[in-house]
Amino acid sequence: MANVFSRTTTQVMDWVNARAPGMMPGYRKHMTEYYAPKNFNVWYYFGSLALVVLVNQIVTGIFLTMHFKPSAAEAFSSVEYIMRDVEWGWLIRYMHSTGASLFFICIYLHMFRGLMYGSYQKPRELVWVIGMVLYLVLMAEAFMGYVLPWGQMSFWGAKVIISLFGAIPVIGNGLTEWIMGDYLPGDATLNRFFALHVIALPLVILLLVVLHIGALHEVGSNNPDGVDIKKGPKGNRWSQTAPADGIPFHPYYTTGKDLFGVAFFLIIAAFIIFFEPTFGGWFLEHDNFTEANRLVTPEHIKPVWYFTPYYAMLRVIPSFFAIKLWGVIVMFAAIAVLFLVPWLDKSPVKSYRYRGWFSWLMLMMLAVCFLWLGKIGAGPGTDPSEVIIGRLLTFLYFAFFITMPIWTKLDKTKPVPERVTMHD
Repeated sequence: MANVFSRTTTQVMDWVNARAPGMMPGYRKHMTEYYAPKNFNVWYYFGSLALVVLVNQIVTGIFLTMHFKPSAAEAFSSVEYIMRDVEWGWLIRYMHSTGASLFFICIYLHMFRGLMYGSYQKPRELVWVIGMVLYLVLMAEAFMGYVLPWGQMSFWGAKVIISLFGAIPVIGNGLTEWIMGDYLPGDATLNRFFALHVIALPLVILLLVVLHIGALHEVGSNNPDGVDIKKGPKGNRWSQTAPADGIPFHPYYTTGKDLFGVAFFLIIAAFIIFFEPTFGGWFLEHDNFTEANRLVTPEHIKPVWYFTPYYAMLRVIPSFFAIKLWGVIVMFAAIAVLFLVPWLDKSPVKSYRYRGWFSWLMLMMLAVCFLWLGKIGAGPGTDPSEVIIGRLLTFLYFAFFITMPIWTKLDKTKPVPERVTMHD
């Protein structure tokens, strides 16, 4: 039976190869003949997990569009119809809403791993920059998707966030009206956000994912040691021309490691979806289960959790000379500075494994600042002490990047091994 299956598979592959000869070399280049370092650890799961969640978002999103009506009069009731009357509609909706939060968890951990192991250093600057562009597009995609259910927080969150563009001198008010299509979020806003969320931005995301992976596979994957696996003795049991410390990405990582990570991740996702889909109001705010009402303002207007660090920066920056633009500038600068990391880091060592204690201290400070700002941004913002703490955390966040050329150059480093330190 196994011989019959193998023979049939070979015949099918030969048939495809004869009619599309360019497909197989591409498959080999990016899968079976792409050699990844053999010392990947748990931090390297999150890139593949982000792809899994992306597939989930696309598939569940397609089913949701079959019943969703992008109009101010029907959007909220159509979501209620999906939840109550469409067979398994509640599951599809919760898979999509939970998937959005899981997506950003994977993305943030993926970015943190890149910072920790220096995956942005030469020759991988373009990989990092494309990844950051992808991060920006994902934020836009998530924001527009958050507006579509047309709950109270969707409406008021859209109003607050879009109104930020009004702080831009001269063109601000016109730009705000152009984005919303009206003086307040309404039918025009929902229609254009629906089109962008369902069609335009997913196509851009898929293109950027292909470019991100393509750029990565051109220069090769980094690893926890930050050592290029193309150095050192050549040849291993798979190929005489393969790097000695590399193994074929497929099947050894796809089935040997990634499959286990995906299974474990899906179990956690299933527990959240079936038992706590709102995650205590973090994944789905309680105010968003009430239909949007432009005459009733929620007690606390705040974005969903993955935007709250930047929202906290916006909120704690004072308006100098009655100008609100400074908070907007700081918020967008907090994202823009991430693009510059490959050129700010002057360390001769890629991985933090071989950097000094001060580099670790600075990295941990960045992580704490980001998480603490997220907590402040999710709160009501009425506590004066939180405003002071938020300003200090914002200062430390930017201090990490502004002083990076200094402390990365001066910090002591440990000897880097010639080859990766873990072998199979």
